[in-house]
Amino acid sequence: MYNMEKQHKLGKLHALERICMLLDEDSFREIGSNITNLEDAFNIRKGQFPYDGVITGYGTIGGQKVVIYSEDFTVIGGTLGKQHGFKIANAIKLAIESRCPVIGINDSGGARIQEGVNALAGYGEIFYYNTMASGYIPQISIIAGNCAGGAVYSPGITDFIFVIDNISQMFVTGPKVIKSVTNEDITADALGGANVHAARSGVAHFHMPDEKECFRRVRELIAMIPPCYEEGYLHSNAPSIQTYNNNVSFNDKLSHIIPEQSNQAYDVHDVIDGIVDENSFLEVQEEFARNVVVGFGRIKGIAIGIIADQPKFMAGALDCDSSDKAARFIRYCDCFNLPIITLTDVPGFFPGKEQEYKGIIRHGAKLLYAYSEATTIKINVILRKAYGGAYIAMSSKHLRADFVYAWPTAEIAVMGADGAADILYGKQMKDMDPATKAAFRQEKIDEYNVKFMNPSIAAMHGYVDEIIKPEATRERIYGDIMILSDKRSLDSVKKKHGNIPL
Repeated sequence: MYNMEKQHKLGKLHALERICMLLDEDSFREIGSNITNLEDAFNIRKGQFPYDGVITGYGTIGGQKVVIYSEDFTVIGGTLGKQHGFKIANAIKLAIESRCPVIGINDSGGARIQEGVNALAGYGEIFYYNTMASGYIPQISIIAGNCAGGAVYSPGITDFIFVIDNISQMFVTGPKVIKSVTNEDITADALGGANVHAARSGVAHFHMPDEKECFRRVRELIAMIPPCYEEGYLHSNAPSIQTYNNNVSFNDKLSHIIPEQSNQAYDVHDVIDGIVDENSFLEVQEEFARNVVVGFGRIKGIAIGIIADQPKFMAGALDCDSSDKAARFIRYCDCFNLPIITLTDVPGFFPGKEQEYKGIIRHGAKLLYAYSEATTIKINVILRKAYGGAYIAMSSKHLRADFVYAWPTAEIAVMGADGAADILYGKQMKDMDPATKAAFRQEKIDEYNVKFMNPSIAAMHGYVDEIIKPEATRERIYGDIMILSDKRSLDSVKKKHGNIPL
């Protein structure tokens, strides 16, 4: 019944092998194995394609129930006909009703042309249930072959997309169509390969070297995230949740990460690793918009989401792509009530005409909107720089963060001291000789540093709740999560929905 050898010749696993490798042993139960195509058209007869080219069912991953579907490229190129589409839609519907994640393994040439509008009807059903599931259950897409035309939009709606080297291809219009329309020659891999979507377009969230490693990472993700939306629920892998004053420990390594020079780079991963449980950090979109780091971790077993500026890239400044990356991750965490921990070290929004032309105003507004709208636990730790509008955008008290902390190294101001001195005293310095100007400028920089470039002013106004020692950060965050574990929003405006700046 299954043409395994045809897939193996292409260097890929068969649809059924993929399911069995991903799920717990002997846990898969197929649904709809006797469903087949109903159309007679273009030399296709009714009932010609077994299971209509997609295997659907349910199983477990690490004991967690999941619904799964896997397209079979050996059956008319995995193309989607009406029955194929309805099988996938019913799988997603089952996952919604069962309150569990749904995983789609995509390996399809797109719509089955022979079925005409019926194929499009199949896609429409899938998109509808993808949207219904969004924010209620996790949706994971694995691109394990071709994913072209209408087939890309279902993964595009889902929460996480996995791509695999030398296997994954995603594009709305393929190389042949591009050649016919624009006369441009491009290979399928250069147009929509794994590296393109992991590093350039930002469509993919996880970039894996092979199928086996991909399935291992999916299992890791399933173990980390909540299986469905549940109000007031902390997702933990610990046998019991500890009280915050039990087993208190401090990490002295955190005291030595921030360089003495404020313009010197460091790796924010070192801060993250010093806060979360050992080896628990699971980074999302690692290769895209690397000036911000997002991912999941655990603190004493409790799952959290982390957004952190990365000084190693673009000095941690926010741009269009990093704003989008962070905003979408914030919204995912908020959907499932995962506490959001923000680590701020941001010199501002990245300047330049390219960013303005790309719409930094619109993209930056998404970040402001996402943090403001999120009602889950929000805790912000200002590590070093927090300048201007970017200070506000990175989960400030003004966007209703529950707690904002600052390390002693924090600099909270409209801008850096150098720039401030030039703007405030530019006219006075205009006619000074070079030596006098340099001395005067340095004096004003020092004065600005003393008056503004420290967390005390913000703390005095209540914009920072406490100035804390770096080594106490993990324990402080854990205590806050405990006190906020039953958090409920005090203010809500009754409306249909807001208009996010897309």
